[in-house]
Amino acid sequence: MDYKPVGVGKTVRNARRGLPEAGYWKKFQSPVLVKEYGMVTSLEFSPIKPHDLLVTAAMRLQVYNGRTSQLKKAITRFHGQARSGSYRSDGKLIVAGDDTNIVQVFDGASRSVLRTFKGHQDPVHVTRFLPNNVHVMSGSDDKTVQIWDIPSQKAVNVFSEHTDYVRSGCVFAGNANVVATGSYDHTVRIWDVRTNRCVTTIATDEPVEDVMVLPGGSVAAAAAGPNVHMFDLLMGGRVLTTLGNHEKTVTSLCMDSAGGRLIAGSLDHHVKIYNVQSFKMMYSMAYPAPVLSVALSADDTRLAVGMASGVFSLRRRAVSAKEQALAAPAQRARLGTHAHFTRGAAYKGGDDDLRIEQRRKRSLADYDQFLRKFEHSRALDAVLANNRTGLTVVSLLQELVHRDGLAGALAGRDELGLDTIVRFVVKFIDHPRYTSVLIKVAETLLDIYGDLLHQSGRIAELLVRLRAKVRTELRLQQDLTMVIGSMDMLMAACKVSHAAAVPAIEAAATEKPSIQT
Repeated sequence: MDYKPVGVGKTVRNARRGLPEAGYWKKFQSPVLVKEYGMVTSLEFSPIKPHDLLVTAAMRLQVYNGRTSQLKKAITRFHGQARSGSYRSDGKLIVAGDDTNIVQVFDGASRSVLRTFKGHQDPVHVTRFLPNNVHVMSGSDDKTVQIWDIPSQKAVNVFSEHTDYVRSGCVFAGNANVVATGSYDHTVRIWDVRTNRCVTTIATDEPVEDVMVLPGGSVAAAAAGPNVHMFDLLMGGRVLTTLGNHEKTVTSLCMDSAGGRLIAGSLDHHVKIYNVQSFKMMYSMAYPAPVLSVALSADDTRLAVGMASGVFSLRRRAVSAKEQALAAPAQRARLGTHAHFTRGAAYKGGDDDLRIEQRRKRSLADYDQFLRKFEHSRALDAVLANNRTGLTVVSLLQELVHRDGLAGALAGRDELGLDTIVRFVVKFIDHPRYTSVLIKVAETLLDIYGDLLHQSGRIAELLVRLRAKVRTELRLQQDLTMVIGSMDMLMAACKVSHAAAVPAIEAAATEKPSIQT
């Protein structure tokens, strides 16, 4: 069996993009401007390749081919302004609302109307398919949010706690039991479909124009006024931060496929990209008119922006040759050729494949070489002699403890050999990560050299410093124990006083005031 080197802890680093942030977004070039019949209020890419673009404008939905960007089909079965065209997760169905208060489900291939939901009293501005693919969410200016069952064509949930227009909403990926909506009543509400009630209400300073839940379902982003608010849903809607880089109202939000970048469009003619980990703005794009809607394709190669002027812009990212080679299907090599015999050499395997590690010969550190030969004393001298980090030295000492070789490594040393070890113990004895190991080292030193330490003035001085440092640490631990005890007493007193006050408060609340004549 091969020798395993001493394991030393490593610092975890955050993954970074292969390209600088500005360089990545600058690759979205050659914008194509398309004039529609009215303001482009909604954009969405199909989740299925080739990721056709669904454009909602005026009284129609228009589908543009994902490869050629040419008009593919138009859905005109509306008697009022069309709103919020959205794909189902399989890309086969499309749902949309309109200003005649109805919600319609269309077949994406034939454009025929499959279902019509009637129940709202005012224009419907929000429509989404739930992840279970059999329910549809809709939000309307009648201040209600309704969940529709596609097979029965009936509303299974009606939420009416909003006090103003419902203009935005989203679903939780992979969870068909919870939906989120934003309203002009300055609130974002999370609804539980199972209990038919609002489970979380989040207040904002401005009307909510758009809301979305980040991958994982623990963080929500809400566009309210010129700001984008980030909320922690696991903490009841606590505000994480506010992104205030826009000058006018933010109208639309979307995410990239990796869930690491938030894209926001605003009436200030700008689309800005934010890092959702650091909450910093990474890039900004300017457009000729107020932005009403933004969308990014699932393969991160096309960015669509709809504007109030009735024009939408479509930018394509230049894909590198490496990405194209990975995405292109492999061509079958002709039998008997060199390519036939070398096929598969560049295959890297899938994410779910079992990978057999290719072991490469690694050069061992000097202390590892001595450990491999069971020369424990020389290994300890080597790790102390080359000014290595404290973690490396402690890792080797821990390995010696596991091998029952600590005593052998410390024995048979002269004054100079002991000086280096004792100085290291004195320096790091109070380090929380090293204390347990160094206590064992100190005890072993005293067991071996206890009767001889008084013969060296240098070692005796170091031991005095070690004793003073240990005493200081013990006093600190005693003080901390007293503080913890005091806090426990205060917390217990607070609980007792609270328990005693609750009955009095309940009695006062239930007591009816008497009428004096």
